[in-house]
Amino acid sequence: MTLLRVADLSAGYGKAEVLHGVSLSIAERQIVAIVGPNGAGKSTLMHAVMGLLPRRGTVSFKGEDAGDAGWMVERGVVLVPETRALFTDMSVEDNLELGGFARWRQGARDLRPVMDEIFGIFPRLAERRRQLAGTLSGGERQMLALGRALMGRPALLLLDEPSLGLAPKIVADIFRVIGAMRDRGIAILLVEQNARAALQIADYGYVLEMGRVALHGSCESLAEDARVIETYLGRKRGADG
Repeated sequence: MTLLRVADLSAGYGKAEVLHGVSLSIAERQIVAIVGPNGAGKSTLMHAVMGLLPRRGTVSFKGEDAGDAGWMVERGVVLVPETRALFTDMSVEDNLELGGFARWRQGARDLRPVMDEIFGIFPRLAERRRQLAGTLSGGERQMLALGRALMGRPALLLLDEPSLGLAPKIVADIFRVIGAMRDRGIAILLVEQNARAALQIADYGYVLEMGRVALHGSCESLAEDARVIETYLGRKRGADG
């Protein structure tokens, strides 16, 4: 079943249009990767889909025309922005509780058991549960941002550059968790400059260039495309690595 469908989406900032007629879709339990160079419009796409920017075109979620960000959150769509947007002067626990606030307002009273699940996924957060978010390392902050998103029991996660600024070992850990999220039934729209990691974990991919979809296909086919190999994977076709 198609969970999110985007058709002929255009968006930008003021009079500066960044996206030009972008179309994509994501099904349940699927990871879809958006790769491309800096300035291609990847983050703009995420914000426009989430309803944080004015947009033209169609965005639908579970067959309904999508509304603003509040509408999306109420239906189980959560954005983890590139900045992570943590409350740095609040504890790890308090940040996690805020991630479950929309569900609590809808009547859910299982925030503590869900938080315990998050601590099981990220034991390091459990060790730092009373520590201020602003004192965490970059990798720990990304863990907290993902954990806070999971507190909302999302049907769809929009992840914007989850590997940005992280050490390779932490990146590997983060991508393992992303794969585990799909196994839990969560669909993921993944914007990522690390094209190699993105195409290894995702089911389907789109290459965004200058605000337009330049290529799309299964990640296996994209990983074998000569243009993708030379431009985004840093090697020539047929080369080792």
